Amino acid sequence: MAVKRGKLGFTMVEILTVVGIIAILIAVFVPTLTMVRRIAKETQQKAQRTAIDLALMAFKADRGYYPPSDWPRSGDGSDYCGGQRLAEALLGWDLLGFHPDSEWMADGRTKDGSEEIYHENLDPTNDPDDRKNLDERRGPYLELATANAFRLGKTAEHDGLFDDPAPLEEDTFVLCDVFGTKKIILANGETVKAGAPILYYRADTSKKTIDTGGTSHRIYDVYDNLPLINLKRTEDKKYHPLMDPTGTYSFFYEEYIRDPKITAMNWPYRPDSYILISAGADGLYGTKDDICNF
Repeated sequence: MAVKRGKLGFTMVEILTVVGIIAILIAVFVPTLTMVRRIAKETQQKAQRTAIDLALMAFKADRGYYPPSDWPRSGDGSDYCGGQRLAEALLGWDLLGFHPDSEWMADGRTKDGSEEIYHENLDPTNDPDDRKNLDERRGPYLELATANAFRLGKTAEHDGLFDDPAPLEEDTFVLCDVFGTKKIILANGETVKAGAPILYYRADTSKKTIDTGGTSHRIYDVYDNLPLINLKRTEDKKYHPLMDPTGTYSFFYEEYIRDPKITAMNWPYRPDSYILISAGADGLYGTKDDICNF
């Protein structure tokens, strides 16, 4: 007697049912996974910010002041802004520690260019001056693994955070956040992802307000990191709220760094120290996902 064989495979209805279930599961779990990844990155960024805070406290304990953040818009120092000065203070101009005689110049020299406070190709074994130079260094105050330090300009040996960082000096460092989006090839051939530069503003404690009517009395100066914001804006081709097209920068002063608890006058967060700004997951300065120390 012949044995009747059952049907092999699935019917179209069964296949569509399985596909529908998979689609529902993806719709439920993918947003959750995305949110978990984002929270993990934000936690990592807050940890980096805390490490920078501790490093700045150590720098101040050694030097008696927080690093400067000013960006002279012409003349000496016009190629060196707040984010670059932060990197030099915590890591050194060449990542080998901060030199107490630094005059905060992008080329590592004194203001008149006569002396190299920092210079490449140090040879402390054979050169007593180089050995003395390294002995005088302080820090680094921040671990390189935590710092996310990247060079601004591109050379034959390595990629830069920005291929053309003008008006800032190329081959100088900034600290970047952990939201890495841009692929960078290091000198050893390793490929890593770099985030947005961390903005650093030191408070001028002699000033008494943040009104937008003038610059001479502002506790914080929006211009300190303006070239870094503009470089990021140019690369992204996106609008960054901190890059105010009107030139008044009222958003920065009146909405972003203003402490809303104080109503008697325009008064910023942290008027006695400094502020740090990470662009957050969207890579845009001045949006709600920015991670700051205030």
